[in-house]
Amino acid sequence: METTKVTIAATINAPVEKVWECWTGPEHIKKWNSASDDWHTPRAENDLRAGGRFSSRMEARDGSMGFDFGGVYDEVKQHELIRYTMDDGRQVQVLFSGDGSSTAVTETFDAETTNPVEMQQAGWQSILNNFKRYAEAQ
Repeated sequence: METTKVTIAATINAPVEKVWECWTGPEHIKKWNSASDDWHTPRAENDLRAGGRFSSRMEARDGSMGFDFGGVYDEVKQHELIRYTMDDGRQVQVLFSGDGSSTAVTETFDAETTNPVEMQQAGWQSILNNFKRYAEAQ
């Protein structure tokens, strides 16, 4: 079956070193990894290396629902690239392109087949926008 690839992007007004730290540090991930204010990430673990595992728990603040998000890193190039395979087999690539005072972050992921592609794109973009706000405030 052909996999639909979805791409989202944002430019963060911060140097790539800071953007990378905010993206990969578990203490940071817990603060930005949600699509809306009524969700949060109470737990995040990250072994940032090829073959390393990552996992986080996203939950509604009211406790009504939640899910685990995890996978294994396929490739990590500091300040440039992260590629990983999610636990459900879908693949994700994140590119970091810094030019001094700003950093472009471009994420491409395999869409799942349960929800409409537009909904997935909007959800992932919301999380990326939340990351942008968080990283710029650090």
